[in-house]
Amino acid sequence: MSQDTNPALELREITHAYGDVSVLEGVSVTVERGSVVALLGPNGSGKTTLLSIAAGLLDPDSGAVSRQQPGGRTVGYVPQRPAFRPQFTVAETIEFYSTLVPGAVDVEETLDRVGLTAVADRRVAALSGGMTRLLGLAQATIGSPPILTLDEPASGLDPQLRHHIADAIVDIAADGTAVLLATHDLAAAERIADEILVLDGGSIVARASPAQLCEQADADSLDGAFDEILGRDGLVGVHASAGGDVDD
Repeated sequence: MSQDTNPALELREITHAYGDVSVLEGVSVTVERGSVVALLGPNGSGKTTLLSIAAGLLDPDSGAVSRQQPGGRTVGYVPQRPAFRPQFTVAETIEFYSTLVPGAVDVEETLDRVGLTAVADRRVAALSGGMTRLLGLAQATIGSPPILTLDEPASGLDPQLRHHIADAIVDIAADGTAVLLATHDLAAAERIADEILVLDGGSIVARASPAQLCEQADADSLDGAFDEILGRDGLVGVHASAGGDVDD
């Protein structure tokens, strides 16, 4: 089997704990190139830990992680609060990170991809929260990694920016990138995700396309399906792992 027919990212039976608190218990995830997989779950369900393991920032206690190795950058990662040198301009930020990957990077094209061309000369310190998220997304695509992991890429933003970020994610996936994201934005997940994984208590409790989840839960929307799967209290973190919100 050729590399192109293998998943871009595969996590098998992943477990992880912080001290005596188990956060992930035998979680398996597969993300194909060109697809968007969304992790949903209450606060403390292990989404951020799983993303960190997928991105190679954290080792699992047990289980295996397989990633496509293209010879350059393997994974792009956007944390919940991306941070950059405040004195740099937007373009200078991309230019700086471009020096860390092999090959040439078209700075203008990278910024245009996420809609930041008009503010290329603006200092990072003067960016809004939404523009900083977009800059994080642009930075994560430098070097064309086959895998992109995003932790709450649009949380706390106005509807227009949330929609813009969702569209940018769809465009990136359309170019063949495998996208794994954690989000509380159920409307965006319903619109852009090929597959939804509902994580609760350290385990995957539901796995299907948005339409299939709605059908299985006899719900009119993903919001209603999520509500049915976890119970209304799950929306405010009651299903979080023991010990409090160890992880989002």
